[in-house]
Amino acid sequence: MTIFEGPKKGQGVIDQLMPLLIAGMPQYEHSLMRVNRARGMQMLQEESFTCDPSLIWTKEREKWIAFSTPAFLAVTNGLVVRQTNRAALEPFLVDGEVDLPALLGSGSNKVGVIAERSYGPYLDNLLQQAPTGALTAHYGNDALGSLLQMQRLGRLQMVLGYWPEIRYRASVEHIADNELAFYPVKGTGKYLPGYIGCSATAQGRKAISEINQLLRTLPHERLAHAYADWLDPERRSDYLGEAKRFFEHQDAQ
Repeated sequence: MTIFEGPKKGQGVIDQLMPLLIAGMPQYEHSLMRVNRARGMQMLQEESFTCDPSLIWTKEREKWIAFSTPAFLAVTNGLVVRQTNRAALEPFLVDGEVDLPALLGSGSNKVGVIAERSYGPYLDNLLQQAPTGALTAHYGNDALGSLLQMQRLGRLQMVLGYWPEIRYRASVEHIADNELAFYPVKGTGKYLPGYIGCSATAQGRKAISEINQLLRTLPHERLAHAYADWLDPERRSDYLGEAKRFFEHQDAQ
């Protein structure tokens, strides 16, 4: 999660990871660029030396991206609906979780997504099977903010994404927390590992090898606390415990 603007600019977990990576790799000349997800994916597929610090691993992407070992742990994606439109979601709730295939197949709701973003292998598979017209994909630099505004205007009913990211972006768009409700998607786990990825060129693979060495030395506990600060208070303890176990297991491999 990167915060480009607003009162918490620079306080996202990726904002705090980047200086550590740059400081640990002085042999490179680093140039930071802000691009939308679709452009970022395009750059990674080109014969360029490009890296992205915030990627989800998928089998398809591995064909043209060299991935690091896990760099951080994030909460999984879910659906956000406006409180005034919660009734539209109720027929698709199973024990408080959304039956996404049923929702997408209903033909009565549009779901906003960020173009070319991976939501994790499980959700990506469901989205690929969505009927025509069920999804609204946005390609802009502020895709999430635009989707939330489209939702406010009634042009789509739900937005898929990470709740901490959506909540912060909503605050920038002057949308209050109590205007939105978040629901997990049935079948997803609670957490999803995030990776650093570089172009699958000789340079990119060499950089990933060096990044993997660096990741073993980074203060994962500090980064986990930085991420936990964005979660609801009742979720933080569970997240910190899971992150600790996850990275202890990684270190043991």
